[in-house]
Amino acid sequence: MITIAHSGLNSRFLLALIVLNAGLISLGPAAANAQDYIVGRTVDGQPDLQGLWTNDTITPIERPASMADQTFLSQDEIASAEARIAERRTFADDNIVVEAGGNIGGYNQIWMDSGDTVLSTGQTSMITDPPSGLAPIRPEAEAKRDYGFAHVQDHWTNHTVWDRCITRGVPGSMLPAGYNNAYRFIQTKDTFTIVHEMIHDVRVIYLDKTEHVDSKVKLWMGDSIARWEGDTLVVETTNYNDRGMIANSGAGGRLKGVPISDQLHVVERFSRVSDDTILWEARVTDPVNFSAPFTISMPLTRDDQYTMYEYACHEGNYAIENILSGGRAAERSITP
Repeated sequence: MITIAHSGLNSRFLLALIVLNAGLISLGPAAANAQDYIVGRTVDGQPDLQGLWTNDTITPIERPASMADQTFLSQDEIASAEARIAERRTFADDNIVVEAGGNIGGYNQIWMDSGDTVLSTGQTSMITDPPSGLAPIRPEAEAKRDYGFAHVQDHWTNHTVWDRCITRGVPGSMLPAGYNNAYRFIQTKDTFTIVHEMIHDVRVIYLDKTEHVDSKVKLWMGDSIARWEGDTLVVETTNYNDRGMIANSGAGGRLKGVPISDQLHVVERFSRVSDDTILWEARVTDPVNFSAPFTISMPLTRDDQYTMYEYACHEGNYAIENILSGGRAAERSITP
């Protein structure tokens, strides 16, 4: 029997959605009663979370204003949203003539793999707490984010650390993006390892540690230790540096580019509720940049047929140099 020990909404909230929306979710025989699912065991007797998991989706991280009081979608709304995405992605402009100085555009949909369905829970946002579905970002943090975006041509530090190919951080590395939305979970007796397709991050999380590293040690992805609460893996991460962002890709919405502080504290929960579904949630606390804690929750879907490719991005890639040199060229073209 799966147990999800946590106060407030969070995992219990999503588990209730799975039960309520059983008709919308492909969970096999366990769909009628997700709480009765019996989790398999590894050779070490731990709940088995191993496998290849994906989270590509069109569900936004924050709830749209048009759905301010709506927790999850109806079947008709799901069908409509997915139909709109399908229609939009079939449209492409071929061989557009671009005049000198015009926008040459970017990648089209053939290069993207951001998903074409809402989350299987039917939730209207990945943020499930506060009930508004909106992250309580402090105005000062928004100002820092906006300054960075407005001055990307001025200095390399104004770019996100994802643009610089360093990391997407935690919890950012678990959030969907435009492509490479796969994660391989590997378990041993003393470790839980997450291999991220996006960027080159591998998180080795220790189950046999009870204390974090010294507080003077600051890391891009923080220091993570884990424990089992029933059949739920609880991962606690501290010891962040203050140079990352809470989210880095466009899928992060307003959270993209919001800075983190060294006071960031993230508690993740991984709960397997069917052969093909793990509920993941992250409780995020950063008093410097957010006025209150908030929770991100979503199902991860098993896909053993998915192929993970190398993410050949590295710090110092020529994109940053080109952006900065383009800015200098624009400055030189200005007539005094």
